[in-house]
Amino acid sequence: MKKTNILAMGALLALSCAAYAQDHAEHPHWGYQGKGDPAHWADLEAANSACKLSKEQSPIDIEERNAKKAPLAPLAFNYAAGPAEMINNGHTVQINLPPGSVLKAGDDSASLLQFHFHTPSEEKINGVNYPMVAHFVHKSADGKLSVVAVLFKEGAENKTLAPVFDALPAEGKPVQLASFNPADVLPANHAYFKFMGSLTTPPCSDGVRWQVLRTPVELSKRQLAEFHKFYKMNARPVQPLNGRVVQVSE
Repeated sequence: MKKTNILAMGALLALSCAAYAQDHAEHPHWGYQGKGDPAHWADLEAANSACKLSKEQSPIDIEERNAKKAPLAPLAFNYAAGPAEMINNGHTVQINLPPGSVLKAGDDSASLLQFHFHTPSEEKINGVNYPMVAHFVHKSADGKLSVVAVLFKEGAENKTLAPVFDALPAEGKPVQLASFNPADVLPANHAYFKFMGSLTTPPCSDGVRWQVLRTPVELSKRQLAEFHKFYKMNARPVQPLNGRVVQVSE
């Protein structure tokens, strides 16, 4: 393993642990049930006002018949294998990745920061949830966020994600992965839906570019059950489209 990668992951781990502690110390508790559920996020603190006021919130229900076919730029996943670390942040299990993986779409380029899971899938397709979704979060040089959603259906064991689902961490206790290639999580077909939306968790900031891959990948029933030991449900309900256009690659 390269020394630069080890140092990068060490710095990332320190930052993620600090962010975890700071988030839990400074912000009102939000979640998916009870008084901190999605219906109350905007009331927890002023910083979450977009959860109620924004007109381009995520997730959404994608109706294929209403999606507009468009010559969208192909998604080029220039991802690299390297060390990674998993952390259970109290809302999901997140895999933090070292610098070096990049998503390109035409002239746009953004660096992959992390991916995390929601169950069931936050996005609906034709009114139906999948059992799980992974959100790959990217950030461009000018600070804009771009998220790629990978849907999961129940089926065969996912060998790429076996090291993840076999060692899901307890809250606040990171687990190191010696080498992980995020590209191996993706389906072979990269056709996608595209729309503008928001973060699906507080503060629900909008201006996020979303790309939802049309082809799901498989997870086994056992792997889903392992995640459900920590989170039986951690998905925000779908939000109004408010006139937004959903495009689909030709």
